[in-house]
Amino acid sequence: MPTVVLPLHDPAGLAAALADGLGGRIGEVEMRRFPDGETYLRLGGDLNGADVVIACGLDAPDAKIVPLYLAATTARDLGARRVLLAAPYLPYLRQDCRFHDGESVSAPAMARLLSSFLDGLATVDPHLHRISALGDVFAVPAAAASAAGAIADWIGRNVPDAFLIGPDGESAQWVSRIAALAGRPFAVLDKTRRGDRDVEIRLPVGGDAPSGTPVFVDDIVSTGRTLIAAAAAVAPAFGTPPVFAGVHALFADDAYDALKRAGAAAIVTCNTVAHPSNAIDIHPALTKAVARLLAGEVSG
Repeated sequence: MPTVVLPLHDPAGLAAALADGLGGRIGEVEMRRFPDGETYLRLGGDLNGADVVIACGLDAPDAKIVPLYLAATTARDLGARRVLLAAPYLPYLRQDCRFHDGESVSAPAMARLLSSFLDGLATVDPHLHRISALGDVFAVPAAAASAAGAIADWIGRNVPDAFLIGPDGESAQWVSRIAALAGRPFAVLDKTRRGDRDVEIRLPVGGDAPSGTPVFVDDIVSTGRTLIAAAAAVAPAFGTPPVFAGVHALFADDAYDALKRAGAAAIVTCNTVAHPSNAIDIHPALTKAVARLLAGEVSG
């Protein structure tokens, strides 16, 4: 079956990488806003019987979900055999339970929405906390590619004396995997909260002694405040400016400039969300995840 990749809010040339890696072609997408703010969308070319892969970055998602729905349903109307989504960053996963009465639990809600008009999806390092796997909330096949190998390769080439650091317990899964692949020591910081504005961050007792260049690793860099606090607390033990490495470069407000002001030797992220800090290419890993979906190797 032919594979057609549709570039929709295409982050960092993902559609071209997918088409090349999957042996497909790039489809035609015409999209614009009507004066009233609604979306006009037209798909060109023959989609009858094709496997359609929509390349769509879903950072800042609220303005992108409706065009994504229109593209998927239009492709199906035009005869597509399957419609898959390649979204390097998958939004709305962090709210996975109700902390206060009446709150929307957005993770399963977004999963139900996407499952209602897609035949499958692939993403990179989804932010799963209380959800063990994407299949727990998605009703269609969902594949998660890992950026760990690409980040480890970058560290090996650029920071050979790296000492990897996870800024808090939630980062342990990322930093331990990358450290193992890079063959470098690591630590996950202890964070003790004594009050709303009283938080202590420190290196754990025992383990590898801090030495070399500290490389702080996290999956999502949003406000950057946790990374900044972690660097201020432990970087002096190394005597070397820190490197910040993240998967998804969300960088809310002035977060990027704040990290630079914190004395970073480098700030690098993956190209899941287009940003000047993108230095690590995860398109090959995401392409492999989409190929698994097309081959039927991921169950729903």
